[in-house]
Amino acid sequence: MKKINIGIIFGGKSSEHEVSRTSAQAIINNIRKDKYNIYLIGITKQGEWFLITEDYDKIGNGDWENNSSKKSAFISPDSSFKGLIVDDGNGKFETIRLDVVIPVLHGKNGEDGTMQGLLELSQIPFVGCDTTSSAACMDKVVTNCMLSYSGISKPAFNWFYSYDFEKNAEECIKETEKIIKKYPMFIKPANAGSSVGVSKANNREELIEGIKKAAKEDQKILIEEGITGKEVECAILGNENPVASCVGEIAPSSGFYDYEAKYINDSSKLFIPARIPDNISEEIRKIAVLAYKVMGCSGLSRVDFFVEEGTNRVLLNEINTFPGFTNISMYPKLMKEIGVDFPDLIDQLINFALQRK
Repeated sequence: MKKINIGIIFGGKSSEHEVSRTSAQAIINNIRKDKYNIYLIGITKQGEWFLITEDYDKIGNGDWENNSSKKSAFISPDSSFKGLIVDDGNGKFETIRLDVVIPVLHGKNGEDGTMQGLLELSQIPFVGCDTTSSAACMDKVVTNCMLSYSGISKPAFNWFYSYDFEKNAEECIKETEKIIKKYPMFIKPANAGSSVGVSKANNREELIEGIKKAAKEDQKILIEEGITGKEVECAILGNENPVASCVGEIAPSSGFYDYEAKYINDSSKLFIPARIPDNISEEIRKIAVLAYKVMGCSGLSRVDFFVEEGTNRVLLNEINTFPGFTNISMYPKLMKEIGVDFPDLIDQLINFALQRK
């Protein structure tokens, strides 16, 4: 049986560069080597692309960048190549045909439609959502507007550009307090993942500081109602007929499930299945599939929710089009719970990429 050529892209110019490396390491460790020829493409924080041919175990900690055997390489948007163009170091270039690419990239310059656009131009099948859905899901304001229009319940929200806040902070604050009405509120950069730049505000002063923090990540600022309740997640897998996993619950070790809680400090507790009534769990699974279709997702996504304390009201938080694949990440854990182990999950994602083509 002929092996499939798989390109795995990781790293990138993103605040989530380190998480991408860790996710890529987990995928490399679990992919079936007897089925695939693996080509690792590392992108530095400066945006340099390299083909990695050895020391695969050094991807996660970043030591791959010190590998003297790495070669400059890039994917051409010219669809006649359909693969990786590699500089041999002697002024000559070779082309490696790729059957599928797994863009293990989180956040900007990777999960936001930029890499997906390049791969679509190249006509190389790739794992995950297409350009449009990746960009729409990455922008939390666009996501909120689309889902709210479709009748999916969201926490109350307001948004504005950072330059509007600089011009008239008082007006932005008053409008936000009029729409959301009470504290606490959560402030988020519209285009950032893994809770980077997110903060919780219990009063106006903290709201102002949170806006300044979010503005360092993106010029579009989203402010949402704080919901008291459980944080739960549902993993989705598939194209036209997506499958929803069971629902998992996160009990953050800190005030909320921030970047450190997700990827650095593993003291947060995960409950699989979530500690919620069966009918609420089923409602979440149905809404997750609906949101997946509304946003045009394919391949995979993780859909995050709140279950409000006292009312059991279900509110969709956000959609992650390439969720974390680290050893403590919820997506692979949820899939394993419904009988899809890590190697099988990778196989299915590759098959869905090829089917979409």
